[in-house]
Amino acid sequence: MSQLASYIPTIQQDPSAPEFVANPYPFYAKLRSLGNFVFWKDYNMIMATTHSVVDQVMKHRSLGRAVPDVLQTPVGAHLDAFAEIEAHSLLELEPPTHSRLRRETLKGFEGTRIAMIAPTVSQLADRLIDDFPEGEFDLIEAYAKPLAVLTIGEFLGIAPEDAMQVQTLSGRIVAMYQARRDAEIEADANDAAKEIMHFMRRELDKRRTRKTDDFLSQLLELHESGGLSEPELLSLAILLINAGHEATAHALGNAISLLADHPGRIEAIAPEFIAGTVEESLRYRPPLHMFTRYVYENCEIEGTAFKKNGQIGCLLASANRDDAVWPDGEIFDPFRPRRRHVSFGAGIHSCAGAALARLELQIAIPVLFARCPDLTITEPPNVADLYHFHGFDRINVAVK
Repeated sequence: MSQLASYIPTIQQDPSAPEFVANPYPFYAKLRSLGNFVFWKDYNMIMATTHSVVDQVMKHRSLGRAVPDVLQTPVGAHLDAFAEIEAHSLLELEPPTHSRLRRETLKGFEGTRIAMIAPTVSQLADRLIDDFPEGEFDLIEAYAKPLAVLTIGEFLGIAPEDAMQVQTLSGRIVAMYQARRDAEIEADANDAAKEIMHFMRRELDKRRTRKTDDFLSQLLELHESGGLSEPELLSLAILLINAGHEATAHALGNAISLLADHPGRIEAIAPEFIAGTVEESLRYRPPLHMFTRYVYENCEIEGTAFKKNGQIGCLLASANRDDAVWPDGEIFDPFRPRRRHVSFGAGIHSCAGAALARLELQIAIPVLFARCPDLTITEPPNVADLYHFHGFDRINVAVK
């Protein structure tokens, strides 16, 4: 607890405990009642709990994502491939390198390019619904996961059959960010990192002989002009795959679970309300619950002092239910006045692909319920043991 510079309440909660994984929100409410910051003993880390301080921490100029030099430790050979990806990840860098990479990434998510992919998302949704099996089936595997991975595959220019295979590799890598991480998960993630880098190198080789109109070709052109190193290019492409399918699939599943038997669903998914419904779903049940920042210089936030080289966790899901911002925040209300949630982060590390994720949800949810108005969830879905991610391992449904 050497990073504590003033009194902060200490709490304890195993993040892999089944009751917490299933419903962490009562715990978050307790944390907010204790103040803006708490010390979560299981993580050995200070946590920001309220909307105001989470937003401030994520935007603070004395905080960032890159590990301070004094805290860096050698990475063992068992994680060499994973570490190679992480070393150049947009998520783990600070300016000026971060600014350069993010600027180029955002070009791919400009309004015109996103608008151009909208018909493809709608077609993919229809095709997946056409292929729904008879009887009871898992909507996550039949709809949420494939839609997310096929969409990001289309964006990058990866063939559908390859995108589905890459999804498995990506899932094995993303397991590194979960509370249940252990030696077996680390070894498997490193093997997956080797495989996905090999795959991406093959994709780049294809485009060196024949450029196509996709974002991966755009990144390759930037690399060939000196704007990106090859390790940066590989890391960026892999990050887009990881984030583009994992979080979006969870977000889609979460939204469907909330709307399936909601009494106001028909109105909530109407064109004039669907954007607000998506935002409320992201607020109420976000796909990512925690993100962290390192303290680069001694600083003070809302009267609490932080020492250089400390670390602060931002509890996004707690911030999103702060009653100071959302009265009755524990209630899902797709018609409530919109206020800015933090599900996509804030500041320079806010999610670059947020526009694409929003587009997917705004299209996929109405298409699903228009095609399957009698869709029924046949049993209460179980939350997957994936914390800091939050989504269902399966949603069993039936369609008449």
